[in-house]
Amino acid sequence: MSTMYDTLLQLPLFQGLCREDFSKILEKVKLHFTKYKAGESILKSGTACDQLIFLLKGEVSSMTTSQDGAFTIIEHAEAPYVIEPHALLGMNINYASSYIARTEVNAIIINKHFVLNALLNYDVFRLNYMNFISNRAQTLHARLWDQVPQDLIDKTARFILVHTEKLRGEKIVKVKMDDLARYLDDTRLNVSKMLNSLQEEGLLMLHRKEIVIKDAQLFIDWNNERKLREKRGM
Repeated sequence: MSTMYDTLLQLPLFQGLCREDFSKILEKVKLHFTKYKAGESILKSGTACDQLIFLLKGEVSSMTTSQDGAFTIIEHAEAPYVIEPHALLGMNINYASSYIARTEVNAIIINKHFVLNALLNYDVFRLNYMNFISNRAQTLHARLWDQVPQDLIDKTARFILVHTEKLRGEKIVKVKMDDLARYLDDTRLNVSKMLNSLQEEGLLMLHRKEIVIKDAQLFIDWNNERKLREKRGM
């Protein structure tokens, strides 16, 4: 029981709760414990968000596809993690991404009714939830108002920046070269040359209709340093 308490209190939205309050929550809120095998679907995009899914153990992959179907971004997240809590409320209460278990996953599911009528009555949980939503909105807003891209590499970095939830870690972009060139507003040949140069730098790997970025944060940092060097004439 002690181990379960410690694990649950590390989860986003529960951090900061004392054990006494958490014991009271467990008396009021029904927790559904579930397991997913590696490769098993957890939920699909477009599904109504009527619950919060907290990862206790394991790793998931999220897949987000553009509205025109031209490209898909795949990201990975490991426990402790909560899946799209921002989808619980608002005008659009559907999940934006699909999720599959990358490894064996242990999770708890809390129904929306219990979230709204029990958990949000606790100040710490309510503040954690508000901070999570506010930080996400501020981060995405800052990315949208970033500087105008200076060149094709910068356009690529911005493309990754505005289409990923978290920068740290591996990102997989499933896209045809022609479609990527259209999004980057350049020729297919120039985009291909640019991607091959980034592959030579060790920042990504190219496969058929797929780009694997080893670590998006490293790519963004490398690009920022590159622009500084060029600005200084180095």
